[in-house]
Amino acid sequence: MVGTDPDTGQCMCIPSHGKRLGTTVHEQSPFNAEPPAAALADPGLTRQDAFYSRNHGPVPEIDAHEWRLDVEGTSYSLDELAAGFDQHTVTATMQCAGNRRADLVEVREIPGEDPWRRAIGTARWTGVRLGDVLAAVGAPLEGHVAFSAPDVSTIPDPASGYGSSVPMTKARAPETLLAWRMNDVPLPALHGGPVRVVVPGYVGARSVKWVEQVRVQPEPSENYFQATAYRVLPPESDPDAAGPGDGISLGPWALNCDILSPQAGDLVPSGDLLVEGYALAAEHRAVARVDVCVDGATWTQAELLNDLGPWAWRRWRVRLPVTAGRRTVVARAWDDTGAQQPSDPAHLWNPKGYANTAWPRIPVEVR
Repeated sequence: MVGTDPDTGQCMCIPSHGKRLGTTVHEQSPFNAEPPAAALADPGLTRQDAFYSRNHGPVPEIDAHEWRLDVEGTSYSLDELAAGFDQHTVTATMQCAGNRRADLVEVREIPGEDPWRRAIGTARWTGVRLGDVLAAVGAPLEGHVAFSAPDVSTIPDPASGYGSSVPMTKARAPETLLAWRMNDVPLPALHGGPVRVVVPGYVGARSVKWVEQVRVQPEPSENYFQATAYRVLPPESDPDAAGPGDGISLGPWALNCDILSPQAGDLVPSGDLLVEGYALAAEHRAVARVDVCVDGATWTQAELLNDLGPWAWRRWRVRLPVTAGRRTVVARAWDDTGAQQPSDPAHLWNPKGYANTAWPRIPVEVR
């Protein structure tokens, strides 16, 4: 161990799977870890050693040469997918449903859930369009597309493999891929290699890793991780008593933003403070503006940095004057419909800590 995260108490070390120094490891088995904020500072793509890892069971060992995908009864090898369909690349942000849960934990305890702060990353994903493969096998044009994978989780009782589904319209959308490359190199096993589903604009739970089966069905998947988990429950609910269909199923994400620098508790000099972060909009929306202020004073519009496309975050930065004392930096994003984030995480608290999209607030000490 190198040290512990002062905010979470979690291990900050050089963990397995090639993750970088300063990674916060929430769990070793299953391996769940997130990068330090500085690792996300590059306004472009997120490196593999800085990409968050969210798993529900052990990472399966799969030989890419032996792997096969069953799509509605038709079997494909990786070579057959690569040779039989046009390949496409999509730059897309992957965001866990529990991203920024730590802010909700500060409102009220969320037992049994990891206090994620930065369960997010952006990569260039390459593979074939899921819609092209569905068309090739003559799949129905309506319903839901369910995915199954070989990783087994002990979270459900009894233990079961991971699965999920998305509506047919999203499955056949041109951005949805069966991907085997990440940032132009073969997809690492930790992130779903040899092949995973990539569903841009949806919570990461729907981008099933190590996918082995694709089925079309009239209703959403009955798998535990679709029917019971990854659902927003009312605040008064007991999550241990929740059953299939309870709460609001998570799919497309909502408008969100966060501050990457400075971080909570940083000591910063008085004068101009550089504030940097990311923002991402809901499906079919765009980030239009990010405002930042100190201690609730005048909002200043941040500069939006390079545009990586409709499915990726927008990085932003702004310089604000700060004077000595304890200060709080606050940010908020707007989309192209004029909508903005909710202001208070207390309004969003739920027993599983999902979908925190409240304004980020970062306390710093100015000297």
